[in-house]
Amino acid sequence: MTSLKDKKIVWVEDDIFLSEIIAKKLANQGCKLYHETNGEEAIRTVERELPDLVMLDILLSGIDGFEILKRLKANDKVKQIPVITLSNLGQKEDIDKALGLGAEKFLIKATVTLDEIIDEITRVIEQKSNAKRGVGVIENLKESV
Repeated sequence: MTSLKDKKIVWVEDDIFLSEIIAKKLANQGCKLYHETNGEEAIRTVERELPDLVMLDILLSGIDGFEILKRLKANDKVKQIPVITLSNLGQKEDIDKALGLGAEKFLIKATVTLDEIIDEITRVIEQKSNAKRGVGVIENLKESV
């Protein structure tokens, strides 16, 4: 399994307690965490830092997570960055909406542990890394033909 060492994650969450817990857990994994509590700042941070992954709450003050997700996926500079939503919302319509807007995964806060969140982050980053390597191999094969 891929290590989170030196990976960059933007965490968009207005629950300070949860954010502090996850920050400690991710710091122990060696990754760099950028925490934002509002949507406009989150978008700016993603554009500036180009993280390996965005963890996104849906229920936020100001613009909500759906709008943030929509804007990120419409932005050519950052649309390839995987986004995992983590929310108290659990209705099928909300899950379908987030996935339809481009989220890799929709996690429901009440049903996942901290370790499961870390495992999911690691899995998605690993998937993205493997996909990049696969594209590189294909490009090299094309050049050699």
